[in-house]
Parts: sequence; C-alpha cells; structure tokens
Amino acid sequence: MASNLRTRRTVRHSRALGIALTPKAEKYMERRPYGPGQHGRARRKADSDYSVRLKEKQRLRAQYNIREAQMRRYFEEAKRTAGLTGENLVELLEMRLDALVLRSGFARTIQQARQMVVHRHIMVDGARVDRPSFRVKEGQLIHVHTRSEKMVPFQISATGAHQAVLPTVPGYLDVEIEKLQAKLSRRPKRTEVPVTCEEQLVVEYYAR
Repeated sequence: MASNLRTRRTVRHSRALGIALTPKAEKYMERRPYGPGQHGRARRKADSDYSVRLKEKQRLRAQYNIREAQMRRYFEEAKRTAGLTGENLVELLEMRLDALVLRSGFARTIQQARQMVVHRHIMVDGARVDRPSFRVKEGQLIHVHTRSEKMVPFQISATGAHQAVLPTVPGYLDVEIEKLQAKLSRRPKRTEVPVTCEEQLVVEYYAR
C-alpha cells in the first residue's frame, strides 16, 4: 500500500514537472502525457519568466532528490569554480555517490540509490560510506559490500536488469555490473550527464 502511494505521488510529481523521475513514472506518462488533475488536458496560460526558471530548478532538484539548501550550496560552489556555472552545477551534482550508484545500474531510482548508501551497503575504495552526498573522486572505485551482494536487490542489479531501463551508462563510468563495481574514470562532462535540464535557467533563478 505504501509503495503504491509513493508511486502515485512520484507519477504526479513527474507529470507536474514534465519529466519522468522513475522508469515506472515514464510508463504512466506515456499513457497520460499531460499534467495531473482534472484540468491537466486544458491549455495552460503562458508561464512567467520566474515560473519557468523556478520549474527548471525544481526539475533538477527532483532528479537528484536533494533539498533546496543543498542545491543552493552546490550552486555557490559551481559559481566559484572556473568555467560555466550551469555546467559546473550539473557536474558537481553528478559526482554525488547516490547519483553514481544509480548511473552504474546498482539501483533503479535515485531514491533507491540513496537508501542503499544510507543503509551502508555501498563502499568507496574499500570503506563503507553512508552519505549520499559524498563526492566521489576521479579513479575511486564504488562497490557493494560483500555481505550485501547476496541480498535480492543486488542479485537483481548484478543481472543488469536496472541498466535495461535506465539511460546508457555514461562514458565517465567504468562498470562491471556482474561484480557490482564501478569506477569514476574522470570528471563528468555536462553533455554526457543524463539529466533533463536547461541549466542556464537554474543559474538565472539563483542569480536573480
């Protein structure tokens, strides 16, 4: 029952934002490609510039499942980093441990990836890490703890079942899914990161 409620909530959120936040939400959105509620099919009035920027920021936040305070900290760091602020922002978010657990195919959703990390199933270079926000460095190995490998969710992951419904593993990750191992070979590039976002609108939202 709780699972169904979460699914419905995620689907509504996905339709409101216009992006599928989970593989299951994507199936629902294919069947009903319009906004939630009784007025979902109605033609909407044009959004204001502020609303457009706000929605884009919310879309990015939702894809990484982070709080507003965390998002703002990432933005401030991205602004201090050489290069384009918007691209820096997405690249910094992508180096979060939970994001890389998802990209590697160990989890099916960002929420599941976060739970795996919090419950101490995930290791980085042989050490348990229980912070989803942990920043993985280039060359570090992400892997599932030996005891956890025997658990059903990870047995499913090892077959590549999640990879089949997720975007193609990006080039900055070297994944051996049958071993439940993945290495961040280099810093992600914005063009490779499989998130839906016009990051310049997010920059404009925070710079207002």
